[in-house]
Amino acid sequence: MTDLPQLESDQILDRLTAVFREIFDDDAITLSNETVADDIEEWDSLNQIKLILQCERVFGVKLKARDVNTLDNVGAMVRHLLELGASGE
Repeated sequence: MTDLPQLESDQILDRLTAVFREIFDDDAITLSNETVADDIEEWDSLNQIKLILQCERVFGVKLKARDVNTLDNVGAMVRHLLELGASGE
């Protein structure tokens, strides 16, 4: 795997944070690359679907639930989004 540009990764993480804050209605959420589902109390299967749908809208990509379910943490999601062609803009 090639190293991804840090700036783009940080921008994707910032946009993902905004998505999470919207889905979970919690402006205090701060994501890091190490964040996992267990770190966010309300992160259940229904909210997982909402996250996937909102990420598709925000990042203009098509996500497959089976692929997303294999990602270990938010950092893996950032890498996956970048690989699909999402940008941090």
